[in-house]
Amino acid sequence: MKPMKLAEDTVYMPAAANARPIDLVHLSKYTLGNRDLENELMGLFRAQADVYLSRLAEAANDEDWVSAAHSLKGSAKALGAWQLADLAEFAERGAAVSERADALEEIRVAVAAVNAFIDGFREA
Repeated sequence: MKPMKLAEDTVYMPAAANARPIDLVHLSKYTLGNRDLENELMGLFRAQADVYLSRLAEAANDEDWVSAAHSLKGSAKALGAWQLADLAEFAERGAAVSERADALEEIRVAVAAVNAFIDGFREA
């Protein structure tokens, strides 16, 4: 992934390409090792991430955009999806209107990576 410039003085540098989309150590600590709870949280994330992506895509103003990015950031942090959380936080704090399409695409790619990881993890 290439660096993304969303604000005049801020550049987002994505995490290493080989990093897992979810920090399983964080998730395990967060759930006290309860695998059923981990699966439930991942399922909730999958459902909510689509809602947040839709809200970002349909944001009619700065408030809608910031609210959707903030909500996605919180959901990602709860799972330990740090790269996605960083992208959402960056979008929340600095995406100019003219840069939002690029930011949204980067976020969509990161959500897809998290969802694919969730699918593989839940099947294991």
